[in-house]
Amino acid sequence: MDDYLRSDAPVIQVLDRAWDRSRLSARTRFERLRTRSFLLVQSAVAAGVAWWFATDVVGHRSPFFAPIVAVVCLGMSYGQRLRRVFEVAIGVAVGVFTADVFVHVAGSGPWQISAVVLVSMAFATLLHGGAVIVTQSAVQGIVIAALVASPGQALNRWTDALIGGGIALVAATVVPQAPLRRPRVAAAEAVRKIGELLRRAAASARDGDVESAAEVLASARATESLLRELRSAADEGLSVLTSSPFKRQHAEGVRKMVDLVEPLDRAMRSTRVLVRRVTIAVGRGEPLPPGYVELILELAAATDVVGRALSENASPEIGRPAMLSVARGTAALPRTSSLATETVLAQIRSTVVDLLQVTGLDVDQAIAAVPPERPRES
Repeated sequence: MDDYLRSDAPVIQVLDRAWDRSRLSARTRFERLRTRSFLLVQSAVAAGVAWWFATDVVGHRSPFFAPIVAVVCLGMSYGQRLRRVFEVAIGVAVGVFTADVFVHVAGSGPWQISAVVLVSMAFATLLHGGAVIVTQSAVQGIVIAALVASPGQALNRWTDALIGGGIALVAATVVPQAPLRRPRVAAAEAVRKIGELLRRAAASARDGDVESAAEVLASARATESLLRELRSAADEGLSVLTSSPFKRQHAEGVRKMVDLVEPLDRAMRSTRVLVRRVTIAVGRGEPLPPGYVELILELAAATDVVGRALSENASPEIGRPAMLSVARGTAALPRTSSLATETVLAQIRSTVVDLLQVTGLDVDQAIAAVPPERPRES
């Protein structure tokens, strides 16, 4: 029985890892849903309000384009919304005008639709329109030529587009709370990912597991999307402060998160390099000296403190004492003649410097906080 279990051990390990990855993937998906729930609700409410306004206030019978434009505009990043509403309105205007003329003169049919698309896109291009203007002009022209029985109804679609865009702007300006929370959420997620990578790298080094080390390295290389999300969230938060008169009291908090973008970018890149160095050491069969794995785990724990502080709307400075303790610990690690091990030590120190900057120290203060390395034994 023991032999049977041992023979199936690799299969069981693979299944366990697959199960862990599936749980992580599901958790990631639900976390993404949670962070985007505000946008989903905001878009749904804006679509309903746009339809109500166009039907009950303006008197249009089927203003389907009003909720469409509202959702399209709210789906853009915050800084693009004003420009996007303008582009959609211009595109709709060009398409409506072109299709109205063709329906009035030549009726509706296959060749008329082709002509409407060609002329609308050409006209929009001559106006130096971007991709949105050109596409909207074609789409709206098709809608008018194919669905509008009377050319007199066509201009209602332009009005509907303006209503939808206006509702989107009001919703984004008056209730932009989610874009103000998003930079902090993105920063906390990036910090948590750093802690996770450090723990997994330490485990692979402790176990000498080459396959596990390779999986951690692959996960580390996939973190660029987190950095893009952080930069996008920071830009969106600044756009809210610029355009919304209702959220200026959040300016200091948003700017603090914006200031974390560069330090977190460097910390994430340093973590990727550290994971790669650990992977090389494991791949060469060179076990790390005593204390290395423990210190990487301590660094992960200190990083978790910073991540929790960010997620709880507290200052990342809370994690600085633990990070300084790790910095002091790097000076006590034994030196070796192994190049792979020495590069791991150097990268731990570099990662600590970058994470200290996340806690609020400038680069000179962070470097000074890391004591000199212990002399190598001869």
